Amino acid sequence: MKNLKDWKDPAILLSSIGISSIGDFIYLVSINIIVYQLTGSAAAVAGLWIIGPLTNIVTKFWTGSFIDYRSKRRVMIVTYILRAVFICLIPFSPNMTVIYVILIVLSAAKAFFNPSSMTYVAILVPKEKRKRFNSIRSFADSGAFIIGPAIGGSLILLTSIEATLWMNAIFFVISAIMLLFLPEKENIDKETIPVLTFSQVISDFTVVQKFISSNKYVSFIYLGFIMIMIFSFAMDAQEVVFTQQVIGLSEFDYSLLISITGIGSVMGAALLSLFSNKLSLRYMIVIGLNMMTVGYLIYAFSWSFTSIVVGFVLLGFFNTFLNAGIMTFYQNNVPVDVMGRVTSIFQLIQSAVQVVFILAIGITADLVSLRLTIVVLALFMLISAIIFSISVLGANKKSFYREDENNEELNITIK
Repeated sequence: MKNLKDWKDPAILLSSIGISSIGDFIYLVSINIIVYQLTGSAAAVAGLWIIGPLTNIVTKFWTGSFIDYRSKRRVMIVTYILRAVFICLIPFSPNMTVIYVILIVLSAAKAFFNPSSMTYVAILVPKEKRKRFNSIRSFADSGAFIIGPAIGGSLILLTSIEATLWMNAIFFVISAIMLLFLPEKENIDKETIPVLTFSQVISDFTVVQKFISSNKYVSFIYLGFIMIMIFSFAMDAQEVVFTQQVIGLSEFDYSLLISITGIGSVMGAALLSLFSNKLSLRYMIVIGLNMMTVGYLIYAFSWSFTSIVVGFVLLGFFNTFLNAGIMTFYQNNVPVDVMGRVTSIFQLIQSAVQVVFILAIGITADLVSLRLTIVVLALFMLISAIIFSISVLGANKKSFYREDENNEELNITIK
């Protein structure tokens, strides 16, 4: 009974994040359709995928400076409400310019939400429960990947895109209301909140730089994870072209492939959420990364629908292990008083590298064969995964992966 009571607040937070994830996928389906209907342009739809990273590059310079001095719970609530309001406004947009402006606002709101939610989880959920919490969260996210588009597609068929977007906004309102039932764990003194100025942002960059200098191993592991995931992101960006032009799959085959991958991801996340306590954090990360890399290797060398399904099921299944493990490691080793700033700068680096890398891979794929490009990326990912795994499994690094409150935490005192 006590155990259930201890999970009351984490369960509410999980439900809030899970409902908003479903809302994200409903919105994704709807906005792709509405933009294509308005423009008839594949390039305009492709532009939707650039807005997020570009907005991140602009906003991540200062989101951490804003978040760390304010209530993370309230920031999450405000971003949910903003997303609900602006999604409701999309059907009233007279042209694509207005729609793109709204999408930028939505991307900016998400840029604030991600570091805030990462930090609030670390504040609300005790260290010994974080691995299970993040495992269940992976299950919720994987479920949203399947349920969200299905709900979105059904609503569009039964009603209209406009009505679907309005109903979509309700998901974010419900998520915001649920957060109101969670405790305010931070004692924020409004008088001490610094004014968000250029000099303050520069000062906070110094704090992040000192954190990285003082916590080289933690920074290396998280940045290494980001860099390895860039390889997967680059391969995913060429996924449609590769599967249809190189492998020869039809659009129906590709749709089926994505559905099977989603099912694999849900199965992996479900298994992980049930047995996460039986698997150490280090092995969760290493097994997840290496098996996901094997999945990408099979994908790179695939010659048929069957072989590519095997690769996609593997990478979908084990991706949840890696993400839950890394998130837990990060929350356990980065102090909450600087987590917003550190997370924002790391995500800024990730977005900048993503944009450059995607453009470079697109150009390379035009100069040489796409098959060769994907194979080289998968091999680089394999080499990186081996180096990363050795770093994680080092005998002298066990303390970084302890899951109780007794381990010696790395932190800095500068605010």
